[in-house]
Amino acid sequence: MNLYPLGKFLISTICYPLYRIKIIGKEKFPEEGGVLLCTNHIDNLDPPIVGITCPRTVHFMAKEELFTKPILKTVLPQVQAYPVKRGMSDREAFRTTIKLLRDGKVVGLFPEGTRSKTGELGKGLAGAGFFALKGGEAKVVPCAIIGPYKAFSQLKVVYGDAIDMTPFRERKASAEEVTEAIMSEIAKLIEEYK
Repeated sequence: MNLYPLGKFLISTICYPLYRIKIIGKEKFPEEGGVLLCTNHIDNLDPPIVGITCPRTVHFMAKEELFTKPILKTVLPQVQAYPVKRGMSDREAFRTTIKLLRDGKVVGLFPEGTRSKTGELGKGLAGAGFFALKGGEAKVVPCAIIGPYKAFSQLKVVYGDAIDMTPFRERKASAEEVTEAIMSEIAKLIEEYK
């Protein structure tokens, strides 16, 4: 059973008017093929906001503990979330992510790894660069959520141009270097549209 369309409809009904969501650059989003969607992380509501504004279904990693909760363990897989063990190398989550990208799906990732306490863009973790390099032909799309999450104040979701990974792959760039390039593109979107 896939609850994604229903969830998208219900969350959209509440969040679009509440946060006066404005989407910028949605037309640039690749219509097909694998996409690693890398977004800044300012609030717990970021995953559903990305989910309702992205033109395609987004698969998200969610912390493993959520899959032990009575209702969530049933609902999360139905909204295309899959578990990850936080704070350690989780081979199963890594394999799932790479398979999704190579199968032409969209994987949503918050390279900072955790929410920013200040709202400022933090340092990205090497995992984003690793998936970008190992995701086959998957495109990497930077995205910026520009808040605040405040009722009837405008929330912007900005989709940037896909980052060409070919030069990074050809010169066998490190995961850290690729993550830095991704974070730089997110920072540019925040600066341009804040």
